[in-house]
Amino acid sequence: MAENDDASRGPVSRGGLAPQPLFAVAAVLLGSFLTNVDSRLTTVGLPDLRGAFSLSFDEGAWLSTAGIGSQILIAPAVPWLATVFGLRRVLGIPSLVYAIISLIIPFVHDYQTLMVLSVIHGLLLGTFVPATLMIVFRNLPIRWWLPAIALYSIRVGFALDTSSSLVGFYVDHLGWQWVYWQSVVIAPLMGLMVYLGTPNEPVNRVLLREADWGGMLLLGAAVSMIYAGLDQGNRLDWLGSGTVMALLVGGAVLFAGFIVNESLVRQPWAHVNVLFSRNIGLGLILILLYTLTSLSNASLVPNFLAVIALLRPEQSGLLLLTYGALPMFVLVPISIWLLRHFDARAVVVVGFACFAAANLWGTQLSHDWARDDFIGIVLLQAIGQSLTLLPLIITLLSNSDPSRATAFAAYIQIMRLGGAEVGVALMGTWLRVREQVHSFYIGQNLEVGDVNVVRALKQLADHFAAHGAGSAEARAIGTLASFVAREANVLAYIDGFWLCFWLAISALGFTALITRAPPGPFTPAPFGFAKMLLRKCGVAVT
Repeated sequence: MAENDDASRGPVSRGGLAPQPLFAVAAVLLGSFLTNVDSRLTTVGLPDLRGAFSLSFDEGAWLSTAGIGSQILIAPAVPWLATVFGLRRVLGIPSLVYAIISLIIPFVHDYQTLMVLSVIHGLLLGTFVPATLMIVFRNLPIRWWLPAIALYSIRVGFALDTSSSLVGFYVDHLGWQWVYWQSVVIAPLMGLMVYLGTPNEPVNRVLLREADWGGMLLLGAAVSMIYAGLDQGNRLDWLGSGTVMALLVGGAVLFAGFIVNESLVRQPWAHVNVLFSRNIGLGLILILLYTLTSLSNASLVPNFLAVIALLRPEQSGLLLLTYGALPMFVLVPISIWLLRHFDARAVVVVGFACFAAANLWGTQLSHDWARDDFIGIVLLQAIGQSLTLLPLIITLLSNSDPSRATAFAAYIQIMRLGGAEVGVALMGTWLRVREQVHSFYIGQNLEVGDVNVVRALKQLADHFAAHGAGSAEARAIGTLASFVAREANVLAYIDGFWLCFWLAISALGFTALITRAPPGPFTPAPFGFAKMLLRKCGVAVT
């Protein structure tokens, strides 16, 4: 067993203060942006990449799974690696290697080589966000934490809202290769910011001798296998596929092995004791619910515009860029100001309420909705993204020991990556099943010989007869079938918005269970009327 409670909470992760905090914040911004935009670009641009690399549908699916799965494999261990080896070593050379591989990949035509390079590409990419988060915990003065974590927290929403436009711009104007080549410019710049903004730290040889390599490997392999099973589940029919079952069961067994390992080793790397706090446990659940709730922005809106409105990514991306990404430049400073003066729980409530309102609005969907009909929904989602994740992370930090951030950051990475993929798999399955259900019920009302059906088919056949009487009847039947499919899809997307709405409502319920954090550096400073009211109640206010 672990020798004492102090050791079971993970290694101390204090570091030297950044000599140039602005460079350190720039490194956080670039690392966060690069990771999420790169991952999202390869997902949104997968159809174009399949065509460019001459891949089958199955090969393209495994290419995407390999790239993101390798990120998940390495990401939980990166905070420990940064604590032991220093951020310059973890981010410096890897950023240059990552740029070289990003330059090479578009020239590869052999599938096996492409898969190997994609795995290495993903492993390197998986180090960036966890390592840049450790810059905040280890090297920045606490007064810099709020703006730096704000940049970290909005990266997901910003990447979701800009990736579609970027893919369209690259494919139409610069070439699909720039999906990879943008990293050739950004990654070395991030490495330079890390070098300028973080101190040169020696290798922590004490921690290195006590390394829990088994625990890191077990957790990374477990979460990446579970992700691969979820990612391939819809395509391979879930429990009907031996591959999916092997991945899910194997991942669960390895995760159980990780729990046992952390309970037995002398110096556990990320013991679950770090989660044995009411507020921390609830905070991580809320991060998962935030990830699931924000699927309405990540999945429902752009997919509806692609499937029903038949828009290209760059066409739907303009909506997300203009009303989703750009407003964050105003919303993030507002979020920081709110957290300085109001309880983080109140800010979280406002954020989830905006998500709930946006999803409730989405339940009024119809096949007539065009791009501009989603402006209000996307704006509300942008507010929700700006006012939810940042205060949740501040809540977790307020209820934990920041000097023990190594273990804490490992679990944040699990919720960040694992939660997102659970959400994507959940939403994909939900939409597929609900479309099948609605298609069945609509089809029950289209009986052969029904007067309305006959009338509709005759009108369609008369319309197509001018273009060829012989095929008019078949085209009429096909068109009616497409109408059924369209309406079934619309109803499925409405159900998707309802699902996200109830997830947001449940998040509000969990938020109500969080207790006030102990006094600390993130305790808000009331002002004006609130400050006067607290003084009258006998509460000391600074």
